[in-house]
Amino acid sequence: MGRGVRSGATASPPESYIQWAGSQSSTVGAATYPCGVPRAAAVPPTRTGLVRQARRIDRVLAETYPDARCELDFDNPFELLVVTVLSAQTTDKRVNAVRPTLFAAYPDAAAMAAADREVLEGIIGPLGFFRAKTESLLKLSAALVEKHDGQVPPRLKDLVELPGVGRKTANVVLGNAFGIPGITVDTHFGRLARRFGWTEQTDPVKAEHEVGSLFPKRDWTMLSHHLIWHGRRCCHAQKPACGACPLARICPSYGAGPTDPETAAKLLRTEGRA
Repeated sequence: MGRGVRSGATASPPESYIQWAGSQSSTVGAATYPCGVPRAAAVPPTRTGLVRQARRIDRVLAETYPDARCELDFDNPFELLVVTVLSAQTTDKRVNAVRPTLFAAYPDAAAMAAADREVLEGIIGPLGFFRAKTESLLKLSAALVEKHDGQVPPRLKDLVELPGVGRKTANVVLGNAFGIPGITVDTHFGRLARRFGWTEQTDPVKAEHEVGSLFPKRDWTMLSHHLIWHGRRCCHAQKPACGACPLARICPSYGAGPTDPETAAKLLRTEGRA
């Protein structure tokens, strides 16, 4: 994991949090900072407060994960589009393992559109759901050739019209291959955004719009990386490592997982899972 909160480190909470800490209801109850001051276990009560807290959380995560990036390997927009489609229901690590063989055989959309189905299935077989994924890649590649001269279009409306491509995949490609800001609402991003109180939406598109309104558009892509990295390494779905979290002082959901530093530290992962 990147730079986090040192075990046993103490710090006073912001004055604005102390002022209303005791008045907010939360499942955390009377949790305190290591220094004994009651912590504010609630989302800020105003829109301005929410924006400030959200941007502070992102700054802390940026410091914690200075190397945050897309964890899928790729050399060009076509490769990123393909590996993102393949990453469904498997890990980035597994996708990265088959990537060299896959693109050595099919370096572009035209080559993949003409692929022998059984050969392609054999290459991506270790990823699971290989028949469905093979069908998606063949249709996707054919559509790129027929409608976009074999090139990946740098526009959201064009990407989501491609077979097997939704907003999440489109935003991954736009943000990481073209430098066009986009929010990637995967399972980690959605979970953390709700824990932080940025949205209550479980619908990815609605969550994307609500969270996006809290941040400058230029920050959207890196914001996605920060939350995904933190979700994979620390803020797990079942047992978040609250006691070893760099956001412990400001997270509204502090206490959802173990708060004892030693117990929480054992839950940390140095490498994320997809």
